[in-house]
Amino acid sequence: MRLARSRRAAAAVAAAALLAPAFISPATAHAAPADSGDQSQDLPIPDAEDAPEVEPRVLESLGALTPALIGSVATRDDDGKVNDDLIKQVRALADNPAVPAEAEKVWNSLLDFIGEPGAERAARTHAADDAALAARTDPGKRDAAKKKDGPSIPSGPGKPRIQQFLYPTLGFGCMAGGGNSVGMALATAGPQKAPAPGPKRGQAGYVYTSLGTGAAKNSGQKLWVSWLNIDNGRTGQTALKPNPKINATKGPGTFTAIANTGRGRIVSTIYGTVTTKSKGRTVSCTIAPTVGTAII
Repeated sequence: MRLARSRRAAAAVAAAALLAPAFISPATAHAAPADSGDQSQDLPIPDAEDAPEVEPRVLESLGALTPALIGSVATRDDDGKVNDDLIKQVRALADNPAVPAEAEKVWNSLLDFIGEPGAERAARTHAADDAALAARTDPGKRDAAKKKDGPSIPSGPGKPRIQQFLYPTLGFGCMAGGGNSVGMALATAGPQKAPAPGPKRGQAGYVYTSLGTGAAKNSGQKLWVSWLNIDNGRTGQTALKPNPKINATKGPGTFTAIANTGRGRIVSTIYGTVTTKSKGRTVSCTIAPTVGTAII
């Protein structure tokens, strides 16, 4: 693995994400404190033995496109919509034969999410959410919500909507012995209990897990998520912190945050520094940014 090159690429992409127009001077939100414990409801926390393989070449290719993608989402046309011309330019970058096939698949999926397919999926999801809420609050509306041409209602009370980030990433030197850690991220849509204390309606919950590391530790060097709501234009930057309800004693290092994104399609980038503690040793390391999409 070209570790030195990967580390330089990670630092460059993180800086580009911070300087992108959408994320200049964002409002900052923080996760609220939770009671002590070592579990969180219904979250698929991965394990080091099941960690996916991360190809540095694919990761670098995805990272190189991040600034172009964020810029295209942030720059609106005269009607205030996502600029189609810029989206086409980013798609052309993704379709370049030099781009690895895995990276091309991720970026085309992301561009679909930003475009009409994503808007239609968000509309269906919100219709289902609204119908479920109506059924819970007004039993008289339950039959109407179950009409054949109506949206399906998620089963189970408070069923979580888990939305994995588009690709796993690497934390450089995050392991106690100096090895790289695979990083996995997900977003949840409120209202639900996970990650504790749980996002409310119109909020996004974020979880980042550094596989194979010790428990997460607070540090002056932060792990961040920058997010943009495509549909309402709201942006923000939120610090992910150790959560006393998730892997708080033995690890792997897990960091969470809750952001006031509002409802809509959310594009997020997690980047920055992970700090964990294992066998009395504190380790801080930089992660290569990863990008996620979520319907909140």
